[in-house]
Amino acid sequence: MGLWRDFQCNTGRTIHKWSHYFPVYERHFSSFINRPITFLEIGCGDGGSLQMWRRYLGPYAQFVGLDIRPECKNFEGDQIQVRIGNQADTAFLDGIIAEFGVPDIIVDDGSHAMSDVCTTFSHLYRQMRSTGVYLVEDLHTAYWPQYGGGLRRQGTFIEMTKNLIDELNADLSEGALEPTEFTRTTNAICVYNSIVVLERGLPLPKRSLLVGSTGYFGAHPIPDAGAAQPEA
Repeated sequence: MGLWRDFQCNTGRTIHKWSHYFPVYERHFSSFINRPITFLEIGCGDGGSLQMWRRYLGPYAQFVGLDIRPECKNFEGDQIQVRIGNQADTAFLDGIIAEFGVPDIIVDDGSHAMSDVCTTFSHLYRQMRSTGVYLVEDLHTAYWPQYGGGLRRQGTFIEMTKNLIDELNADLSEGALEPTEFTRTTNAICVYNSIVVLERGLPLPKRSLLVGSTGYFGAHPIPDAGAAQPEA
């Protein structure tokens, strides 16, 4: 059963999700099905999403929900643990990793306050599994002042993402930007309506290739990044 069908058929705890999120979830999480992973969900809602992830990803995963509400401890069950604390408390986050291990997937569906979202990402992303996936949802709040957002307002996760796109491409910037740890450990940044997904991994080797005897470039080789362009 697909994730969308599972959501529609849910009779357990309430799940609150936007419909256009489901193709994004399946695109980025499907490779983790039936694997022994650690899934960290920030913000437990009414507890239904933790149950949904368990059904979708299978019996070998462990799920950890984080929330500031003590009543969320009631959501614990088979494969599901809940810890109470503030997502912007880095000592609390370190304690989660010490207890449950390095996360493979992180979903930030917590406070949606931009200061919290940015603090949590900055602290946890570099501590994830080297092939992990970090997903931040409900980023329409990055444009809402009551969450610390606003169009092109510095300090939002959307503006942070724009800077991270530059970091991702730093080794092709002709020295304008020095590669960072993020550059060396990130394969992709995927931006959707209200969602940003970051995929960790060693970047693939970059080789400029030209195959075939004719083509748009004629006899000229495709230049490497930073090389002078041939005259037409």
